[in-house]
Amino acid sequence: MLILRHLLLAFLLIYLLPTIAAAGVWIARDRPARWSEANWSSSGLLPKPQSDKEAAIYVLSAATGGLKGAVASHAWIVTKGAGDTVYNRYDKVGWGTPIRRNMRDADGFWYSNPPRLVVALKGAEAERLIPKVEAAIQSYPYAMPGAYRLWPGPNSNTFVAHVLRSVPDLGAVLPPDAVGRDYLPEGRLVSLDADGRDLHLTLFGLVGLSAGIRSGFELHILGLVAGLDLANPGIKIPGFGRLGV
Repeated sequence: MLILRHLLLAFLLIYLLPTIAAAGVWIARDRPARWSEANWSSSGLLPKPQSDKEAAIYVLSAATGGLKGAVASHAWIVTKGAGDTVYNRYDKVGWGTPIRRNMRDADGFWYSNPPRLVVALKGAEAERLIPKVEAAIQSYPYAMPGAYRLWPGPNSNTFVAHVLRSVPDLGAVLPPDAVGRDYLPEGRLVSLDADGRDLHLTLFGLVGLSAGIRSGFELHILGLVAGLDLANPGIKIPGFGRLGV
């Protein structure tokens, strides 16, 4: 009984209170009432592809719309081959063709929320990895119509997390507010990244942990993530994301 009380107190302090605080801050913000009123235009975060001749890979993330934006984000992938004058953007969405290519500007706002860079690679390294990224996109097992579930997954973040795990040389994990990233494809309970440096355990994205070079140490419960970033010292707080270096 005492152990259960301690676990409930820990859940309250580590997961529930930060989430409630983040929701309070979010509600106080001025936000569009519906998607048709939101800003989806380019944020100017990425260089113009016409003036940047290097190959590039970017993973971006932005808070989503509605009340869920207090604790959840949407991620997407952007690539550009050497000498190309346009970007290719890949999103997993819940309507129409599931994996959309160039449905919006590569660095567009998402429900008026500015995107943030999760990872950026350019030059020879990006050129080497683009075929692997494209192969991982093609191998995503939930690419058919109807294969989308907002929570706990598979959703937009499940898709991008699959690519990051499949191409560990990208050297990144999605931010803690990327709800759905911990849902493992095909109902797996355990996954080891392709280079063996990150281990993921999960019960269908509902509860589990991740540990390794890129993930640090994380515990996820009902899509909320708390943990420590060891490679780049910081803490991961539900509702607020990663704080640190």
